[in-house]
Amino acid sequence: MAKIKPFKGIRPPQDLVTQVASRPYDVLNSAEARVEAAGNEKSLYHIIKPEIDFPIGTDEHDESVYTKAAENFQKFQDNGWLLQDTKELYYIYAQTMNGKTQYGLVVGAYVPDYMNGIIKKHELTRRDKEEDRMKHVRVNNANIEPVFFAYPDNIVLDRLVQKYAVQNPVYDFVASDDGFGHTFWIIDDAVDIETVTKEFAAMPALYIADGHHRSAAAALVGAEKAKQNPSHCGDEEYNYFMAVCFPADQLTIIDYNRVVKDLNGLSSSEFLSALQENFTVEKIGKDIYKPSKLHNFGLYLDGIWYSLVAKVGTYDDNDPIGVLDVTISSNLILDKVLGIKDLRSDKRIDFVGGIRGLGELSKRVDSGEMKVALALYPVSMKQLMDIADSGNIMPPKTTWFEPKLRSGLVIHKLV
Repeated sequence: MAKIKPFKGIRPPQDLVTQVASRPYDVLNSAEARVEAAGNEKSLYHIIKPEIDFPIGTDEHDESVYTKAAENFQKFQDNGWLLQDTKELYYIYAQTMNGKTQYGLVVGAYVPDYMNGIIKKHELTRRDKEEDRMKHVRVNNANIEPVFFAYPDNIVLDRLVQKYAVQNPVYDFVASDDGFGHTFWIIDDAVDIETVTKEFAAMPALYIADGHHRSAAAALVGAEKAKQNPSHCGDEEYNYFMAVCFPADQLTIIDYNRVVKDLNGLSSSEFLSALQENFTVEKIGKDIYKPSKLHNFGLYLDGIWYSLVAKVGTYDDNDPIGVLDVTISSNLILDKVLGIKDLRSDKRIDFVGGIRGLGELSKRVDSGEMKVALALYPVSMKQLMDIADSGNIMPPKTTWFEPKLRSGLVIHKLV
C-alpha cells in the first residue's frame, strides 16, 4: 500500500510566484532558458538550468554548474524569494488547459515504495539522465521539481479536493508562455491531512505518469542517504520525494508522433507498396489526417496524407504491449520497412509531442528536414496502468502528458 506524508514546503511569496515559477528543466534547452529568464534574477531557471549564469557554450553537466544551482537555491532563500512553511502540509495544485481542469495532491512519496514497485513505472530510464538529476538533488539536498503521478480514482479525495477548490487559492495565474492556468491551495487542517494520508495508505499502487528520470534520481538519492546514515531509522525526510498525484480519470495522454529522415533506400512508391503487406493504405490528400481510433495511423509523404489501418492478425489485443500502436508502428513500419531498430539511439528518427499539432509533422517534412511523418493514436491511461501493473515497459516515446507541471510552486527539502 502507498505510503505518503505531508512536508514543510519551500514556496515563493504570493506576489513573486509568477517571477519564480518556470517550465520544467527538460522541456527547453539552455538557449531557450536564457531567453525566458532574461532580466529576471528570481526565475527558477537559475536553479534548475544554472548554466544560464555561465558563458554560452558552458557544459551544463560541469561540476561548477551544479555548484551554482546550490548557490542560487541558497540565495533565493536568503533573499526571501523562497520561504519554508512552518508545519508539514499537503498542497493542491490544479492545472487548466483548454477549459479542462485537473487537480493534483502534492505529497511526499516514499522512497521504498519506488524500490519495491508500489510506485509503478512504464518507461525505461537512462543512467546518464538519472545521474544528472541525482547530482542536482544531492547538491541542493532538495527535490526542486516535482514528479507527476497518477492514482486510482478515489471519491473521498475528490470531495476533499473540491472543498478546497471553492476557497481562495494561494496562487492563481495563467502562464504567459503556455497560456495554461495554474492554481494552488494549502491543506492545513489536521483532519484533512490525516484523511489524505489514510486514503493513499489504502491504494495498492501509484503510477509514474511523467518524470521517470526525476523519480529514479530522487529515490536513488534517498536510498543513498539511508545507507550513509549509521543512525537511519526510516522516518527521515530523505525517505520521501515530492510528487504531484492526480486521479487517473482526470488525466489525458496526447499523441506522441514520429518523423524520419529517409525511406531506407526505397522510393516513395516502393515504400507505400511495402506498407500494404500489413496495412490498408488510403490516400487522403493535402488535408491533415488525424488517426480516429486504435490501430489507425496518419502518414505524411511528399505533400500527401494517408490513412493506414493495421490488418487483423498483425497485432495482439490481448497483449498489453502488443496492442499498442507504438509497438505496431515500431515493428511493422520503423523496423521492418525503414530499418530503424533502436528508437533510443537511431539518429534518423525524431519524436514530436502532440501538443505541437499535426501541422508540425507536415512542416518538418515539407522543409526537407524529414522525409516522412507518422501520426499515432494516443495511449489511454488504462493501457498505461495495465502495462505498469503487468510489470511490462512501454516502448520509448509512447506517452506525452500535457499540461506540464510548473516548477517552483513548492520545493521539498531532504532535511
